[in-house]
Amino acid sequence: MSISSALSNAMSGLSVTSRMAEVVSSNLSNALTDGYGRRSLDLSARQVGGVGAGVQIDGVRRFVDAGILADRRLADAALGGQERSANMLVRLEQTLGGPDDAASLEARLARFEQALIGASSDPASETRLAEVLSRLEDVTLTLRNNSNAIQSMRQEADAAIASDIDTFNTALLQVEAMNADILRLQSTGADASTLLDLRQQVVDKIADIVPLRELPRDNGTIGLMTTNGMTLLDGRAVQFGFESTPTIVGDMTLASGALTGITLDGAPIDATTGIGRLDGGSLGASFALRDQTLVDAQETLDGIAADLIARFEDPANDPTLAPGDLGLLTDEGGTLDLADIPGLAGRISVNPIVNPTQGGTLTQLRDGLNAAGPGPQGSAVQLDRWIGALSESRSDVPGSAARSAAGRMADFTSQIGLTRLQAEETLSFTAARWDTLHEAELASGVDTDLELQTLLRVEQAYAANAKVIQTVDFMMQRLMEL
Repeated sequence: MSISSALSNAMSGLSVTSRMAEVVSSNLSNALTDGYGRRSLDLSARQVGGVGAGVQIDGVRRFVDAGILADRRLADAALGGQERSANMLVRLEQTLGGPDDAASLEARLARFEQALIGASSDPASETRLAEVLSRLEDVTLTLRNNSNAIQSMRQEADAAIASDIDTFNTALLQVEAMNADILRLQSTGADASTLLDLRQQVVDKIADIVPLRELPRDNGTIGLMTTNGMTLLDGRAVQFGFESTPTIVGDMTLASGALTGITLDGAPIDATTGIGRLDGGSLGASFALRDQTLVDAQETLDGIAADLIARFEDPANDPTLAPGDLGLLTDEGGTLDLADIPGLAGRISVNPIVNPTQGGTLTQLRDGLNAAGPGPQGSAVQLDRWIGALSESRSDVPGSAARSAAGRMADFTSQIGLTRLQAEETLSFTAARWDTLHEAELASGVDTDLELQTLLRVEQAYAANAKVIQTVDFMMQRLMEL
């Protein structure tokens, strides 16, 4: 081997070990960085004219466990959806209140019933009749407030859909652009590892919104498809549309056409569900909350309102009423219409005939709403009928089970609590699964002990190559001395 060949070999060794030190330092500094793929250099012996000419770098290899990554992304989607559902249900339960909450519907009804019992013990007392009216207005106000709260949450879910779609579209375009950049770098032999890391982070963001699979394509590019088979990116990114609804009321649903679903090229992707094959993740959770969970809660609340109106407009519970007359409770001043129940809890009100501030008289509570004139002041017959109306087991709304007024409200509170509990249990399982997969992903990432061992080997190799250069220098100096 000539002196020049020895020098060339040592110089190539120094160059490679310097690059290896750079790669190891990058691995160590990013050991805890999400989305970072461990790097290593692919090396091979360099030959010139069939003669060894040192070492060369063939490329930078990025290590990612594709199987664990795919499973963790599916867990991302499940966790994102469950967190959104559980958080909303917790808020719903807190807003509606439990049996022991003084502001809950059950507690309001109990105080109304107590006021009726107090008035029944002293029918001549206008103070006690005024208490009955006040407590009944509390019941109707609570129903309206609960209905408004549910619709406000539906608006939040609708706005969350719009936000997810914006993030979704932007991320897909970013992946499309990075695919093009990676393809260009790969074709020139440049290192695209940093772009691959960034692309993985963007795809992770998409995976929170929609469950997906990554499909490998040529030269480091990828395609994206939902687990239900909808193509999101294959060369070009798909772009979706969604029109949010700023104000939602109880009778507005997707089925009625009052709310919108996701569109593709201006056409709905699924007229029935609104989300189609994009279901899952935080996006699917928002649709489920807006169009199912909160709608079911509103329907039950409307059923409670219809049940109360029916009890108090029944002539059997107030003989002064004729069929079709307004009862003690009304639908914004009208009678109960079983064909117009959606949103009823937000419209229920007390009949002004018993409200002195609206031209009515409190004694109608004692004598009957349509009594021809004042009845005996000491008679508690009608007040007892109101009490009996509350405890009577009825089923006025088609499809509902026979319950007392308090029993129906207790069923509603219990169902909300059970739904919230189930959501939290599912969230706990999903979070545990995500943690396991995340730990597995980190375990397959940068091993700091191994990197430090590699760094020691790099240091030794660098010193050895430097020693070769020093020796060559000494040999050349001896030659020059001759």
